Amino acid sequence: MFESAELGHRTDDESFRAAVPGLRAELLDAQFDLLELKQFAVVVLINGVDKAGKGETINLLNEWMDPRHIETWAFDTPTAEESERPFMWRFWRALPPRGKIGVMFNNWYTQPIRERVGRDSKRSELDQRLDEIRRFEAMLTREGVLLVKFWFHLSKDGQKTRLKVLEKDPRTRWRVTERDWYYYDQYDRYREVAGHVLRTTSTGEAPWLIVDGSDANYRALFVGRTLLAALRRRLDAASQHWAPRLSAAPLPPCIDRLNILDSLVRQDMKRKEYEALLEPLQGRLALLSRTAEFGRRNLVLVFEGVDAAGKGGAIRRIVGALDARQYRIVPIAAPTEEERAQPYMWRFWRHLPARGKAVIFDRSWYGRVLVERVEGFCSEADWMRAYAEINDFEDQLIAAGAIVVKFWLAITKEEQMARFQAREAEPHKRFKISAEDWRNRDKWDDYRRAVCDMVDRTSTERAPWTLVEADDKHFARIKILRTVCERVEAALG
Repeated sequence: MFESAELGHRTDDESFRAAVPGLRAELLDAQFDLLELKQFAVVVLINGVDKAGKGETINLLNEWMDPRHIETWAFDTPTAEESERPFMWRFWRALPPRGKIGVMFNNWYTQPIRERVGRDSKRSELDQRLDEIRRFEAMLTREGVLLVKFWFHLSKDGQKTRLKVLEKDPRTRWRVTERDWYYYDQYDRYREVAGHVLRTTSTGEAPWLIVDGSDANYRALFVGRTLLAALRRRLDAASQHWAPRLSAAPLPPCIDRLNILDSLVRQDMKRKEYEALLEPLQGRLALLSRTAEFGRRNLVLVFEGVDAAGKGGAIRRIVGALDARQYRIVPIAAPTEEERAQPYMWRFWRHLPARGKAVIFDRSWYGRVLVERVEGFCSEADWMRAYAEINDFEDQLIAAGAIVVKFWLAITKEEQMARFQAREAEPHKRFKISAEDWRNRDKWDDYRRAVCDMVDRTSTERAPWTLVEADDKHFARIKILRTVCERVEAALG
């Protein structure tokens, strides 16, 4: 896989000096066209063999282009904050918004490769991580991100020569560490693991570009011209409003009117029974949240339901059992300008809790397969692929120690009407009802179909949906509290 990068490509100094001014001007023009259009973001991954010129190339890109619009990230060993969250969390936070370029050094490929080279992971674990990475990169490209992946290569002899030269010069001796020589000793294994990683993750959407790192002039022109060509190709397509035509396989038709929501039966609970059950359940949850075992996990609660289904009331009964320093409620509404400039899932990744904490989503990432689907705010292909992306997201949360509990609060159309009218009649509740709530009732059947599809496709063995019969608020609140306690107890063992 690396044969072409070991041919000894060279560019003499005179040719390099002649080429650089024009290349820099074109890169700057492309960068400002990108900034003006703001239709997509660019993510440049810098990976490869140690001392193959990765750092020097990053510095050149910042020199040749406007560094105010390039976000450069060099990831090192995860911090304590990063270690408490899923592996991809710190990379999600570093994604550039539309119109910007993000350069990522030591990105999501570095740790899996090093762990496998050092035999700290099994081949199956590496392949599992690469599957996650492929799905992540496919999601980025479908969200419009231009992903450019460079692998800087040196032959074994070339790496040894570079290390010796740097070590001999007092001005550069500091750049050679014991780790560099360790990886040189592991070169053959490193090359084998890297070759497997590159073959597995070089896709049509995000291919690897292998750079011969033996000559500084050549690698600089190679990276600059490759990045320019990719930018210009995407900018030309964007300026012509071209987008790839995407389609999705059809969902099964409704043969009869039987569905999972209609199978729910109204459940009633007297106030006296409710009050007798509420405090013990809140105390049970309070004790669970204070255990040492919970301190090593975190809790992610998801509340979905039609307007006036009682999500707010149920959330208040849960937080009544928790220390105010321990939880955060995240209400999800229409995305802000900042959020619209990022891939869809970005705004949810940023709110993930640390260990021993809870985050409660009042509406969530399921908006893509509910309101965005029904209202036509995204394409069919977008919301169809969202099912798999959501399942991926929740799997990563759980693998990192999160306890994910999801509730759909179901009420009848008649009960919703009664609650709407009650809200309008009470001055202190009028803020809870809007013209949009009334408009949504006109699409009641469309939302019910979307909910049924959502449950079918995202209720997994690790993160199942709990459907709550919510016509009676007392019953709903008790069922939700009891479910949270049971799921936390089961997770903590």
